[in-house]
This record gives sequence, C-alpha cells and structure tokens, in this order.
Amino acid sequence: MEDYGKSLLVDDKSYIPAAHYQNNRVPRDQACYTCHSDYTMFGGVTAKLRGLRHVYIQYLGKIPKPEDIHLYSPFNNRECLHCHNGARSFVEATPHHKTPELLDMMISNQKSCMSSKCHDTVHDVDTLADAKMWKAGY
Repeated sequence: MEDYGKSLLVDDKSYIPAAHYQNNRVPRDQACYTCHSDYTMFGGVTAKLRGLRHVYIQYLGKIPKPEDIHLYSPFNNRECLHCHNGARSFVEATPHHKTPELLDMMISNQKSCMSSKCHDTVHDVDTLADAKMWKAGY
C-alpha cells in the first residue's frame, strides 16, 4: 500500500485523494480510512473479515503488487458524501447540475462520482514514478 500512500503527495489538483490530503480536507493521520471507511476493523462484519484478511496478508501472507490491488466493490458515493453532502460547494457546483436529476442520482449512488469521468483520477500508482510530488511546507 506504500505507493497508494505516496500518491497523496502527487502535485496535481486532479488527483482527488492528493487534493484532499494536501488541503487538509481529511485528517492526514487518518487519510486512508476517512475515504475507505468500509475497509476497517471497526466497520460491519464484512469489513472486520476484510480487515482480518489484510492483517493476515501483512504479517503472514504475500503482499500483492500495486497493480494487483483492487477494491472489493465499486467505490460508493456514500464515502464522499460523509463530508460533501450538504456542503454548498458540492450542492451548488455547476457540473452537478448538467441535468436536472444528476445531483439526486449522485446522492442515491445511481451515478458514480468516480467512474462517471468527473473525478476519475484517484490513486494512479502506475504513473507515480513520473509524477511531480508536493513538498509539504513549501
């Protein structure tokens, strides 16, 4: 997961996790779990089982290569809406009103924020070696 952590430092505003991390939109010491709240040991039964699997792999198993790491299920807008739903910048954003029903579709998870080509640059670890990195504090 190290490359995913490094991707938080990519100096490109289109990288959603990096923009959130660098601008303190998520607590830096909890950045991963803020957006991936369904992957923790403190979630439901399924999340606990997945968390136990992660612990097992970390200490006893074979850690997968970054290209072999995938989400268990498509990213749910619920993770974004924990913070964004009701926020003026989200509700009034012009792109969220391209069609009359678009905002409601995003809120009900019928239209993905990630796979709809709106916020599709997430953890692009494949291009990390060529990316310009943000230097914190400068």
